[in-house]
Parts: sequence; C-alpha cells; structure tokens
Amino acid sequence: MPPRKPSISTCLYQIKITLQDWRPPVWRRVQVWSDISLGELHQIIQIVMGWTNSHLHLFLIQGMEYGEPDPEYDWEVKDERKVKLNQVASGEKFKFRYTYDMGDSWEHEILIEKVLPVEPEIPRYGVCVTGKRACPPEDCGGTWGYTELIKTLRDPNHPEPESMLEWVGEEFNPEAFDVNEINEALHQLK
Repeated sequence: MPPRKPSISTCLYQIKITLQDWRPPVWRRVQVWSDISLGELHQIIQIVMGWTNSHLHLFLIQGMEYGEPDPEYDWEVKDERKVKLNQVASGEKFKFRYTYDMGDSWEHEILIEKVLPVEPEIPRYGVCVTGKRACPPEDCGGTWGYTELIKTLRDPNHPEPESMLEWVGEEFNPEAFDVNEINEALHQLK
C-alpha cells in the first residue's frame, strides 16, 4: 500500500476479528487506518488470520455485499477496492461479517472496538496487537472438518495421524500464535 497522509477525518480503528462457530475462539486484534479500502482490509485479514488468499471472500455490511467482482463466477458484489472502511463502518461497536472460502464457509465477525487518533508509528498496513490460537488449515472442511482434524491429531491411536501431520505439517499447533511473525508479514504489504 502506498503511503498516504491522513485526512482530517482519518483515525485508527482497533478491530477484533473473530472466527465464528469455533471454541475456543480464534481471534486477532488489529489497528488499521479508517480510510483503507475494504480490499486492503481483506489483505490484512488474510495475513493476520493466517489464510492464504486461495478462495473467494465476501464482506456483508448492513445488507450489502462487497468483494472482488468476477464475471467468471457471475459474482455480483460491490467492488471492495472502491469503498473505504470508514464509509461503511460508522465507529465503535460497529459489527459486520467477512466470509472466506465459500465451500468451507469460514465466517468472521469484525468488531470495531475503538476509534483512536492516528499515531504516526502505526503504518498504513496496520499492526496486529494481539490474538489467540492458530488459524485452521486451508481446505480442511470448515468447522466440522477442523474438529475432526484436531481429534485425529490428539489421538495417538488414530489409524491415520501420520497422513494428517503430513498434510498440515508437523509443526502445526492449534494453540500457536506469533504476533511478531504476523506483523512481519503485514510489513510486506507496503
């Protein structure tokens, strides 16, 4: 994202992104400039949650759908690249939805927790403040598939734990969260 000077109405939104229908919750708290586009917010969500941007996504805000228009899929959504976050999200306590991967249907609640003054040390691409737990692996079958994956990985007597570990990687830990790694990845957006 190219550097921009803040407008008079620009502020920081501290938002909490929570993966829905999963316990214990997977969530991230980030601070972003209020005048980023929804397309930029999509990129930030992908990084902070740990997704790979391999599937379609959608914002649902007050009954309106925003995403990347795609004639190949007859995808009728408002163009997220042309809409700024502060144009559709009014401020503190405002909630909306973000869906990633229409097959696995990963639903996220986006909550604007606080509206803060712009601080020069907060970069355009935002900063992850904190969070909990690893994002589920891509293409694991939604919450049902992820539940089965966790059961399999925790059961030493399961007949296929080796193949599961091969698929998700030996280092996969559902409790893992590394804010420094996330912020390093966010830094690459600039």
